[in-house]
Amino acid sequence: MATEGPATRRVQVAEHPRLLKLKEMFNSKFGSIPKFYVRAPGRVNIIGEHIDYCGYSVLPMAVEQDMLIAVEPVKTHILQLANTNPLYPDFSTNANNIQIDKTKPLWHNYFLCGFKGIQEHFGLSNLTGMNCLVDGNIPPSSGLSSSSALVCCAGLVTLTVLGMNLSKGLKTPNLISINNYTKLGGTAVGWMGSDSFSPSRAWVELAEICAKSERYIGTEGGGMDQSISFLAEEGTAKLIEFSPLRATDVKLPSGAVFVIANSCVEMNKAATSHFNIRVMECRLAAKLLAKHKSLQWDKVLRLEEVQAKLGVSLEEMLLVTEDALHSEPYSPEEICECLGISLEEFRTQILSPNTQDVLTFKLYQRAKHVFSEAARVLQFKKICEDAPDNMVQLLGDLMNQSHMSCRDMYECSCPELDQLVDICRKFGAQGSRLTGAGWGGCTVSIVPADKLPSFLANVHESYYQRSDRSLAPEKQSLFATKPGGGALVFLEP
Repeated sequence: MATEGPATRRVQVAEHPRLLKLKEMFNSKFGSIPKFYVRAPGRVNIIGEHIDYCGYSVLPMAVEQDMLIAVEPVKTHILQLANTNPLYPDFSTNANNIQIDKTKPLWHNYFLCGFKGIQEHFGLSNLTGMNCLVDGNIPPSSGLSSSSALVCCAGLVTLTVLGMNLSKGLKTPNLISINNYTKLGGTAVGWMGSDSFSPSRAWVELAEICAKSERYIGTEGGGMDQSISFLAEEGTAKLIEFSPLRATDVKLPSGAVFVIANSCVEMNKAATSHFNIRVMECRLAAKLLAKHKSLQWDKVLRLEEVQAKLGVSLEEMLLVTEDALHSEPYSPEEICECLGISLEEFRTQILSPNTQDVLTFKLYQRAKHVFSEAARVLQFKKICEDAPDNMVQLLGDLMNQSHMSCRDMYECSCPELDQLVDICRKFGAQGSRLTGAGWGGCTVSIVPADKLPSFLANVHESYYQRSDRSLAPEKQSLFATKPGGGALVFLEP
């Protein structure tokens, strides 16, 4: 099996209870057995929140929880989707007429994003259909990237079924039989290319396709979730950099563990304007900073572009922000005055459709968070590399600073998250912060390994048992995690 990039793994399904149960449910549902299975993991972002879409590096790791899909290609054009969770209804559609409703973030739309992303990337028509049964154990709307994992899983499913080669274009755009799969050895199912094929490059390309395709549902994310889902390796976190996309191993301290705690407050970022307003505030801050520095502001979309054009450090960008922006919220009219454009131009050429009714924009606070958080990511990586004696404490300090900035400058926390962070610190976490988009979801804490049992017991009692939050499944509420592996295709021998 390849050690990086696109990979298959041959498994005896009978020896894996989850796969076996999925196979049996698939047979019960569709009257046949799956030809293969695809998994894509969720992730926890250790540090670097809300900065990937600004062009800055982030530091996530894959978690062991994932999306798993059993797949059978069929000879019709019908795409049939089912879910092992009865809360998520069945869905079917014509594979050549995919419609994604941005107003309703229904579960199947995330699968359709991945499917359509591959379809449009390769310019395909006359697609064949498939039966798919989805099983996810990532807590939904928890900030652990369940939606992006489903998009990634769907993209890899589609690529596999259609027999594509990312580096060379399309192979036969029809069903490839199970016999074709078994000839592929350790290379990826569906990546049937030349000797110059680069698995890691193909994985990067697939991450980019899936990041772009999630925008079909209206989420203006930055690519972190999709990148770690494909590029993750067991035992290491990754520094994910953008433009160009690349991943670097970050060795986490051996004397500590990372613990995820679910606030049990759900926030679906596709269903709320909070997330997209923050994206727009960062874009507007970038334009005003560029204008202040006499750069070509109308071409600028991300804060990192301003720094790159100025050729200055992140610390200097914080000073530029102090100089150029005021802390009071900006009205659309004031922004137009700063940029020398009309309100009509502002609404039609800069704002996204879902931010056109926003009355105030906090540009100073958002830029301050982004530049300081980007600096914390680099500091975190350097501490991991240098491994000083007080490493865990130093990393914890950075995580605490990150949460404070998310809470106060980016305003993406909520009372439950703040309470949970305080409880985690009280019972032994060196650092604790919200992870994911925020406004609900999870915290991540760095905990000395010897304190883990008492930490878990005390946090469980203080946050979950003293409220009806204990109704949440235990394993989805509070658990230690280690860096997991990336996406895979599973085949039976």
